[in-house]
Amino acid sequence: MKRRVAFLLSLFVVVLAAGLAWAAAARLDDFLSARWEAKAWLLLLVPLPYLAYRATVGADARLPRLLLGSTRPLARAPRGVRARLRDLPGVVRVVALALLTLALARPVSLVRPDETFESGIDIVLVLDLSGSMKAVMDGPQKAPASKRRPTRLDVAKDVIRDFVSRRKTDRIGAVVFGRTAYVLAPPTLDYQLLDTLVSRIELDMIDGSGTAIGDALGVGVARLRRSTARSKAIVLLTDGDNNAGSVAPEYGAKLAKAQGCRVYTIQIGSGDDVDVQDGTDLFGNPKYVRAHFPVNPALLRRIADETGGSSYVATDAEAFRKSMHDVLDRLQKTKFEAQRATYEDLYPFLLLPGVFLVALDALLRSWILRRFP
Repeated sequence: MKRRVAFLLSLFVVVLAAGLAWAAAARLDDFLSARWEAKAWLLLLVPLPYLAYRATVGADARLPRLLLGSTRPLARAPRGVRARLRDLPGVVRVVALALLTLALARPVSLVRPDETFESGIDIVLVLDLSGSMKAVMDGPQKAPASKRRPTRLDVAKDVIRDFVSRRKTDRIGAVVFGRTAYVLAPPTLDYQLLDTLVSRIELDMIDGSGTAIGDALGVGVARLRRSTARSKAIVLLTDGDNNAGSVAPEYGAKLAKAQGCRVYTIQIGSGDDVDVQDGTDLFGNPKYVRAHFPVNPALLRRIADETGGSSYVATDAEAFRKSMHDVLDRLQKTKFEAQRATYEDLYPFLLLPGVFLVALDALLRSWILRRFP
């Protein structure tokens, strides 16, 4: 009996080593530092010693027996290799269950982070939310009179969201302003959050009775003050003249220049009379009236020239988009170090050997080491 137990232990060691050979050869270091995502499955390892007993030594008690007057002739008879390996199927089955259990526990390895150099720019988008942004801004083709025509704010939101969707490594923030300026989002790489925030912008979310361009520039510069990027930019989108706030636009431009921020100004509209929706008619169609909103292109050009940026005038949606993309072409990219870490599942290195051993167990029991009766 002792010799049989010793032989069983040897079989377990050999079969287990064979089952783990692929994992050890391919990912030994990763398995030693692996994180087990589903540790609860490891509890299934507890009954395996009992199953090992039932599948080997304990199996003899469940076999049919034949009473003989004497077993001495049988004891002296020679034994073949298959008789000595009668416990091998049970060993293979238990090791297979162990490997499959470990696979269910889902070992995961943290792939070593790769240090790369990404190019990026720190950008703050400054959007005017004064009342004049409710003016209509059509595209190349004017919308039918029966449909609501897009406003300057509608176009600005679409252009900003498109601008954000095209970025990959630029940190982008947003500031909105009317009579006062507010931070919508600090410079971030979370483009999904930024897109959600921009999509929810409405004219009545802040006081739009004034246009504080100087305050907006000051808040934008403050968001970039601690930036380490070589390229920092403020994109100012406005359709009016400065008529509110406590900071003069010229002083805001000086602050931007002192912090190395280039200001790119985009004037929305040309200052001519524009359509503004004024309710609806009896059939629910929008009605429009003509209105005039003054602009100050000279001021915007001075701000851009003072900081080394550029000034644009967008009279329709297409010109607006072209202006935004031209801003990107003019910006110098900054290289900064980034690390990317990914996770790799290691369970295939346990699952495949486990399945192979299950098939081997079936083959041994049905053909090579089949028991009689």
